[in-house]
Amino acid sequence: MSSASFSEFPPSTIWSCPQVQDIHDAALQARVQHRLDFKTKPQGSLGVLEQLALRIAGIVGCETPNLYAPQMVVFAADHGLAAQGVSAYPVDVTWQMVENFLAGGAAVSVLSLQNGIDLNVVDCGVARDFEVREQDPAHKLPKAHEPRLWRRKVAYGTADCSQGPAMSEAQCAMALRNGSELVKKLPGNALLLGEMGIGNTSSASLLLARLCGEPVEEVTGVGTGLSSEGLARKIAVLRRVLDFHAGVQEPLAVLAAMGGLEIATMTGAVLQAAAERRLIVVDGFITTAAVLVASRLQPHVLQRCVYAHRSGEPGHARMLAHLQAQPMLDWQLRLGEGSGAALAWPLLRSACTMLNNMASFESAGVSGKS
Repeated sequence: MSSASFSEFPPSTIWSCPQVQDIHDAALQARVQHRLDFKTKPQGSLGVLEQLALRIAGIVGCETPNLYAPQMVVFAADHGLAAQGVSAYPVDVTWQMVENFLAGGAAVSVLSLQNGIDLNVVDCGVARDFEVREQDPAHKLPKAHEPRLWRRKVAYGTADCSQGPAMSEAQCAMALRNGSELVKKLPGNALLLGEMGIGNTSSASLLLARLCGEPVEEVTGVGTGLSSEGLARKIAVLRRVLDFHAGVQEPLAVLAAMGGLEIATMTGAVLQAAAERRLIVVDGFITTAAVLVASRLQPHVLQRCVYAHRSGEPGHARMLAHLQAQPMLDWQLRLGEGSGAALAWPLLRSACTMLNNMASFESAGVSGKS
């Protein structure tokens, strides 16, 4: 079996990839490091917090970085591959969880509210329509403490990628454009990534296996809680998908063939956020898969990313290794939604606060090291 062929991708009339420039500034990094070294503490004694402060300053391009109006964006879509039994949960959970996000009952909802993060939920391709809400008009942004639903549905879920491409070229390009255009509408300088889609750990495993050459059986996990028999079935299905699409190698063609509409929309959002020099807070396995695809198109995307945690999904550690990424937390989280990104947010704020407000030995009148 072979996948349908892909022509030049994507149609430039639908989406044009944002250009992401190199932001490395050795002089700025040296100035920030000097400030960190002369705070009232032994050099390096705040460990990773100092590394975060240095990284954020480099992303924002300022010695006194200020992170403001953080935007959590949860990208939601359904997957045709779920019909092959790759998830322990029924597909209805996708739309039900979108309603839960909007009602304020999900983990990402309560953690975003706790930490002053605006919550945006994007219908990228959920297999159900949602009722009209007061906040629907395109010119409106989320009210304080209220989630916002963005309607960016390309299709009612992807096709079953074990039988053909998950998306057409045009659908994938439209999803990429939707993500890019959405970021342009959002305030602030920090984008926190979340996702929801029954079956999307399968897409993440497939993207990792094809783009990084990892054995699919070693990067596929239980997802939402499969039994050992269910995991074996999932691996067998994913092997068939990889065989079916054996000739597909280019990043966007791989995304269209085996990805999800939420991953494609997120990839467009990541590229736009990186082009705008926003801090990108990456959550778990699926969100990192979107960053992986984006980085294959624009490698300097990785300069803008910080990684909230290492997921309990076995493929995530390998994906992080390919990206040379060091996660902030290692708590065996595997919920998704952006929950890990919301948990990590206070640490990022603390890094900025320490850099901007902590006294130096000279300003505090404290004796330095002999």
